[in-house]
Amino acid sequence: MSQKMHAMLLVMSLFATAASDKLVAEETALEWNNICAATVCRWTGHDGVFDARLSPDGNRAVLTINTPRQRGLFLLNIETNTLEHVADGHSPAWFDDGQQLVFVQGNDLHLLDLSAGQRLQLTDDEFDARLPRPSPDGSQVLFASSRSGHQDLWLVATDGESTPRQLTENAMDIDEARFGHAWSPDGARVVFFSNRADFWEDDLWLVELDSGETRQLSSSFMARGMPAFSPDGTAVAVYGTPKDGFWYLDLADIYLVDLNGSETRIDMQVTAMEVDAPAWSADGDELFFPVHERGELELWRVPASGGVATRVTNMGGVIHGFDASANGERFAFVRSTPTRGRELDLIDRTGGKPRQATEVASRWQGVQEPVEISYRTRDGLYIQAFKFVPPDFNPDYPYPTVVQAHGGGTNSYYNGLNLVEQRLAQQGYVVLAINYRGGSGFGRAFQNMAVEDWANTQSLDAADVAHWVRRQSWSNGRVGIYGYSYGGIISLGAVTRDLDAFDAAVPMGGIYDFADAYQNADRLGRLFTREGHRGSPSENPEAYRRSDSVALLDQVRTPILIMHGEADIRAPFRQFQLVVEALEKHERTFKAVSYPDEPHQFQQVANRVDMYGRLEAWMERWLVNSGER
Repeated sequence: MSQKMHAMLLVMSLFATAASDKLVAEETALEWNNICAATVCRWTGHDGVFDARLSPDGNRAVLTINTPRQRGLFLLNIETNTLEHVADGHSPAWFDDGQQLVFVQGNDLHLLDLSAGQRLQLTDDEFDARLPRPSPDGSQVLFASSRSGHQDLWLVATDGESTPRQLTENAMDIDEARFGHAWSPDGARVVFFSNRADFWEDDLWLVELDSGETRQLSSSFMARGMPAFSPDGTAVAVYGTPKDGFWYLDLADIYLVDLNGSETRIDMQVTAMEVDAPAWSADGDELFFPVHERGELELWRVPASGGVATRVTNMGGVIHGFDASANGERFAFVRSTPTRGRELDLIDRTGGKPRQATEVASRWQGVQEPVEISYRTRDGLYIQAFKFVPPDFNPDYPYPTVVQAHGGGTNSYYNGLNLVEQRLAQQGYVVLAINYRGGSGFGRAFQNMAVEDWANTQSLDAADVAHWVRRQSWSNGRVGIYGYSYGGIISLGAVTRDLDAFDAAVPMGGIYDFADAYQNADRLGRLFTREGHRGSPSENPEAYRRSDSVALLDQVRTPILIMHGEADIRAPFRQFQLVVEALEKHERTFKAVSYPDEPHQFQQVANRVDMYGRLEAWMERWLVNSGER
């Protein structure tokens, strides 16, 4: 027996306790070192359950938990509501027998037999292994890896003796992380996403395991999320947006694609959000999926043939992850609210009120529900905003205000646990997190308003809330703006297009000259830019002129703190350098801070703490101390 095959008796739990018992420490102070250390949710700071997979019978769930006190894979007995730590790792998937799990630890795949208390390492190399999925017969595991120099699918036998073999070739570019895949119920084939047909397009493809034959299944839509085979194996349900329209994020159709490549868009009155995969009912007659509306997500149901969709849950908050048991009788959600981190919620197919099954996320001192408001823009729109206020808020007392511009552009500000805004409110600021035009959750017509107009009227939406604030009884007349990624775009865009709107600005990790960024961003950054401008810079130069904030820096009057990671390729670091060069040339008031080796999502806690500490200090200097040094 090889070392890889050795079976070791597992210590099945570091603890076993009721999930509803107090597994968390006392409430954590909203300080930057606490917020920025809160695991991989780097910009909102909340921790807890990051993934949940229901067993085939729906009686257990394997959870990936990440908190300062607990980390790894935990088994939840849903009937007794007890948790057991079973392994360190993440990305678990059940075998069909409901007794075995495959998961990732480090860069390798491991198999865990819960009934026998044994563990087996399936891969042992320096390459990455992601999204493992056991075959229906349990003999092998499918996983994604960039070991070929592209994103491809690989297979490894579950005997622990075999080396991985490559299943696909050049499926996706190496810097493209969106790589969904799924087994057919009979294990004879696999569907996956690929841009082999066109660099700019993400299509659904199929590979036959016996012959290795690979063929394209879809061509009319951009596929996203994860695909899901129907129970009878005749069709695949997948999220997507039509190629002849705009490439939306967080606002997708559901398509059914059969094995002959016939594509049908499910006709219903709502659009889905691409969280995990659409879930089939056991009989294949229904589909279940999340829907995003006005910053919150709920579960919906529609007949697989199309028709009227109806809402299953009425929970509020944000669904971060979603799963259904194989028998279709139970749904699981990784969900947060404005005052609660990521926990597991459960609901049965018959309906009723979901129940919270875990209490593991950090509890934070003084967090409050924001108030949802709207304000009128200069062209007559009403824009949603979430208003965070200081403790013991007095509407007749003057407060400084900061505006938060969300990232993603076509995404949204979600009404989950948002600790950056909660922290600033506790420091004495009124915070307004806005959902400017072009974002999801308000229908496609609203998203379409930003197409070919990026960073332009979107930025004026942000400027208009500043003017609205100064008319309120609680305003001290000083307003700042901040945001990361697309929020950085809006932050700089607002102060270059409305010179009187803001008294301080902190753009972070943004793109400020899209024509320049188009030359050196990663594939997803270039694809996103191309779609938003409806072409390349040579194809639509006027749209790129409208979105260019660097060209307007000669007239800016707002003090700017700009920050960026030097290893960023989504929003290339050159964007930071272009802004700094222009601000120096025009002798504007600014400070520039860059972070060596940091990509678009910062990796080092100390750098995140430094960035947000500087953000707060900049706002205090210009909004509270009137620019005193």
